[in-house]
Amino acid sequence: MRIRVSSKGQIVLPAQLRKRFGIDTGDELEVIEWAGSIRLVPVTGGEPLDALTGLGSGVPGFSSAELIAERRRDRDRTDDPR
Repeated sequence: MRIRVSSKGQIVLPAQLRKRFGIDTGDELEVIEWAGSIRLVPVTGGEPLDALTGLGSGVPGFSSAELIAERRRDRDRTDDPR
């Protein structure tokens, strides 16, 4: 499914997605940057980040071990005085 961004930075969520996820006029969505992508998560009360539990599972080439290793490499590069 492909949508366009307007000159004002707006998008329209197709009706079938709004219906499937129970999104109505005035509802809030959390915008999350995740694994090189943008995710829209409906805010349904409680903590929005709870909706992200398990989001990375099944994503090819992505695991918590790889994320930790990447963060350590970032840290080591930052600590390197060169």
